[in-house]
Formats: sequence, C-alpha cells, structure tokens
Amino acid sequence: MPPLLLFDLDNTLVDRNQAFHGWARRFLDSWALPGEDLYWLSTLDCGGYFPREALMRATAARYGLRVSLELLLRDYAETMTELIQLPETHRDALHRARSAGWTLGIVSNGATKQQLAKIERTGLAGLVDGWVISEEAACEKPDPRIFHLAAERCGLRPQHDDASSWTSSTWMVGDHAPADIAGAQVAGLRSVWLHHGRPWPELGYRPTLTAKGLPEAVTGVLSAPRYAPAA
Repeated sequence: MPPLLLFDLDNTLVDRNQAFHGWARRFLDSWALPGEDLYWLSTLDCGGYFPREALMRATAARYGLRVSLELLLRDYAETMTELIQLPETHRDALHRARSAGWTLGIVSNGATKQQLAKIERTGLAGLVDGWVISEEAACEKPDPRIFHLAAERCGLRPQHDDASSWTSSTWMVGDHAPADIAGAQVAGLRSVWLHHGRPWPELGYRPTLTAKGLPEAVTGVLSAPRYAPAA
C-alpha cells in the first residue's frame, strides 16, 4: 500500500489570506471606502473562520450599504476564486512527493462549490489523487470520518484493510491546530503543522512535526520514517 499524504487547502496548499486581502482591497475601492479599513475586515475575517454570511452582514451594517446579502456573497466567492493561487514552490513540493511514491489528497472544511472551484482553478485537481470537502461529505475536520473518506477517494481501502496498515503511513499537513492536527491525532495519523510564524497554541496535543511552509513540511515528511512506530 503506497503511503498517503493529505493536505488542508486554505493557507496550506493555497494562500487564502492573500486572496482575501485582494478581495478586501477591491471591495473598499469599489465602494469608495477608507483603505485603512482593510485591517478591520482582516480582523473580522479571522483567517476564514468567521462565517461568510456574518462577515457580509457586519460589513454592510458598518458602511450602511444598500445591497443584497446574496450579491455581496456572490462577488466575494467569485473574486476569491479569481485571486486564489498555487505557488510554484508548492507545486514543486507536490511533484517531489509524487516522485517519491506518495499518494496525495486534499481534506478541506468549507463550501463545496467554492472549495472545488479553488482546486480546479489552481490545477490541484490534476496534481492529487482525490479530495473531500466537508459540506458534500456531511462531516468536517477534526471528525476522523473525513480522513477515512479521503483515503478511500485516493484509492485506499481503510474500511477493509487493517487500520494500522494505512494510518501508520499517512500524514496530514495543515495550518489549523483544532481541525488539522487534532483531527490527524484522533484519526491515528502523523501530522505537520504549518506555523506561519505563530507559536503552537494548544496544551493537550502536539503535531509530529512543525514547518514554516508547505515545501518544508513535505521535506520533513519525506525525511521521516515511512511507517510510524507501533504505539
């Protein structure tokens, strides 16, 4: 069974925060709003963890905008998809993992339409073996079911094979501790946390490795023993 390397999507494979800042600048310009309010929007956004509908409602209320919530959400989704990018260094890292014999997959929380548009627009659909998005899967990280489903979609058979035969050789790479790292732990996987310059925030669990970015995370995985030692 080939080893499996799973990735979060936003702020792991793609720079979601950079795309958000691009949307925010366009939004402020289009409504002739103060450019310094980029900080307010970014703070409210919480790196994508504040619900989109609530963000748009708060924004419309702050500026007294007479526009439908549906229009704001549509403009947001379309602009984010337009601006999202897969850095070449990340593309190269995926190629390195593939050349080393790894199966690759994506595990993303979020709305199916928007996350799938990012995967397709950036070319990730042709670089990985499968993906799962929480909305269509009806479960989300850190639920271990979503990791099992990702393994199935990447061609593994976690429900039929001995559990240790796939979990011991599977890694999860992500930037969000509660979803990605705690999720990997409860699913029995090893993990790499992308710290992006932040200190580790949790006391009850830790990642197997930490890295400043995705290329370094892939290097760490490829340098580690292929199978985790028995617990």
